Amino acid sequence: MELWFTEKQTPVFGITAKIKQTYVTEKTDFQDLAMVETEEFGNMLLLDGMVMTTVKDEFVYHEMAAHPALNTHPNPKKVLVVGGGDGGVIREVIKHAAVEKAVLVEIDGKVIEYSKKYLPEIAGKLDEPNVEVLVNDGYMHIIEHKNEYDVIIVDSTEPVGPAAPLFERGFYQGIYEALKEDGIFVAQTDNPWFKADLIQKVNKDVKEIFPIVHVYGCNIPTYPSGLWTFTMGSKKHDPLEVDETQIPEMDTKYYSPRLHKAAFVLPKFVEDLTK
Repeated sequence: MELWFTEKQTPVFGITAKIKQTYVTEKTDFQDLAMVETEEFGNMLLLDGMVMTTVKDEFVYHEMAAHPALNTHPNPKKVLVVGGGDGGVIREVIKHAAVEKAVLVEIDGKVIEYSKKYLPEIAGKLDEPNVEVLVNDGYMHIIEHKNEYDVIIVDSTEPVGPAAPLFERGFYQGIYEALKEDGIFVAQTDNPWFKADLIQKVNKDVKEIFPIVHVYGCNIPTYPSGLWTFTMGSKKHDPLEVDETQIPEMDTKYYSPRLHKAAFVLPKFVEDLTK
């Protein structure tokens, strides 16, 4: 008998993957969590029925969440990742020699626990000496830490359940205050095919707070529509003014110095959402 998992990305559209085995299905204090092995994408983390990450394509999201901002900021010593309990963004953050401290604040400790067990390729750097892992509310952490971080990366699920407050204007204002005077923040902002209104709303909210705002994109096959966006807000440094010849080559599979500015060139229908 074949077993297939389907994520309903909208009420009338979804993607499906053939499952080899199921490791975990658990209702945590915050969400429904599953860890499965798929035929095509290897081990896969699911939260509330949505694909969060897979071994095969995880590098795209994690590299693009981290490197554009960290290569825009001239000296990112202290970095915060909100969410991201699988550890992938942290793994990319600490590839930067300037980073002295990387703090992960994940509300659901079970995500961290099972990622370490079943996604070691992704979560394998969470125990590094320059990484601090806190099982806590990222929203409250932001509010309680003013003028502390050089870069803040919001690695959240879609705006449902415990992640819903992470898409509110008040949260972005809190991020602004938690950043130092030349700080940068990045948030994943979903896809333009099914969530155009979300991209427009976030872009509008962030522009009311940060003087420099850009949306950039990448291709992630297991995320809704495959076309994914991030929104960057910066107090001082513009990612489009970075000298790409000064970006060091890194151990990456998707991001590169040449891709840095190219990622900010959007299809016209996506660009129109940012106006």
